[in-house]
Amino acid sequence: MGGFFGVVHRDDCVTDLFYGTDYHSHLGTRRGGMATLGENGFARFIHNIENAQFRSKFEDDVDRLHGRMGVGIISDYEDQPLIISSHLGVYAIVTVGKVANLDKLSHEAFRKRTTHFSEMSGAEVNPTELVATLINQEASYEEGIVAAQRAIEGSCSLLLLTDKGLYAARDRLGRTPVILGRKDGAYAATLETCALPNLGYEVERYLGPGEVVRITPDGIEQKVAPGKQMQICSFLWVYYGYPASYYEGINVEHSRNRCGEALARRDNVHPDLVAGIPDSGIAHALGYASAAGVPYRRPFVKYTPTWPRSFMPQNQTIRDLVARMKLIPIPELIRGKSLLFVEDSIVRGTQLRDTIQRLYDAGAREIHMRPACPPLVFGCKFLNFSRSRSEMDLAARKAIKELEGDPDKDLQTYADPDSDKHCAMVERIRCHLNLTTLKYQRLDDLVEAIGLDACKLCTFCWSGKGLE
Repeated sequence: MGGFFGVVHRDDCVTDLFYGTDYHSHLGTRRGGMATLGENGFARFIHNIENAQFRSKFEDDVDRLHGRMGVGIISDYEDQPLIISSHLGVYAIVTVGKVANLDKLSHEAFRKRTTHFSEMSGAEVNPTELVATLINQEASYEEGIVAAQRAIEGSCSLLLLTDKGLYAARDRLGRTPVILGRKDGAYAATLETCALPNLGYEVERYLGPGEVVRITPDGIEQKVAPGKQMQICSFLWVYYGYPASYYEGINVEHSRNRCGEALARRDNVHPDLVAGIPDSGIAHALGYASAAGVPYRRPFVKYTPTWPRSFMPQNQTIRDLVARMKLIPIPELIRGKSLLFVEDSIVRGTQLRDTIQRLYDAGAREIHMRPACPPLVFGCKFLNFSRSRSEMDLAARKAIKELEGDPDKDLQTYADPDSDKHCAMVERIRCHLNLTTLKYQRLDDLVEAIGLDACKLCTFCWSGKGLE
């Protein structure tokens, strides 16, 4: 997924930039970078963060960065920030999102015979470099940003660090958030509001979909007005958003509590205890336990001091090993118990199946699972929040293939929680995971728990419906 942080300061911005970027470390998986613009021009550092924390990789660079403006990024896989020299001037750029038509746009650029790209490993084009190329084809930064947003299929929010100020732009349909913060003598642009309070910033406002602003020490100037349609990713509140953050004014932790409460209201089992799959299932589980009047306990404790996140390694076998090593069981809370676990979602189900077996091995009598969102029937076309390379990796699609012989058959029917086919799909997943019961969140309950109008939320991965 990735996340960025930009700052404009009347004094040196580096401390705010360093810590503000670090507050996005839960989002990216492979690269981190920072760039500043000072009296001597641009300075930039990029490091691999697959097996080390952002702070440890960049703490020696902080003393070598100086300037009153800067941008930082935690990236899915590509090197960022990039320093671009163009007819518009020299600037640094960071992007978050997914350029789904990357090949098409790069081939169109090649046909003009005036463009080249620095290849990444695997002969891939760096999406951020492609976005810069689209921007450079226009007469101004704001015109270039609008043109790029119009051309990109998927999503792209970005920051441009220029000698004219810091440009912040939210993607065309607002699938990812961009929030402006303010304190005495400084402004910030961030994806996560959790980056703001400990640095002394307050939320100034949320950018609208497609909105572009230019930030200088003197203030914030709107350059492109927001569009009328928004499709912010619902999965922010379900899984990858940080609990302390707010999007569209709605807190993540509070929304997850409401989500768990909704699961409990529709349930009819009576477990001995409720638990959340650490970490993102915990808030959902707390909401469930409170509404159901069942004790919340931790039959698994997560060990995080030395183990990186389970989705960091590129090899699935290593990811599964890391996930297993992180969770340490507490037998006294498992043996002979009926356990109800709340998980943020079931994507592939491979790691979850191993976790469930470990609980049985530790003596669990029953294991009930309550995912906080509906079955993922459709692969996301707009963001990179999953390592799955194919829709066929999804547990729901595997179940549909087993039932139909065709993984693409009657998908809308399978997504309908009131259909017989949906029930058959859930039962097939339950059997694969060896669960006592499995019951997913309903989409209407999830939307209500988030608290935004359904038309403003992207729910494509569950419903297959949404704006493009």
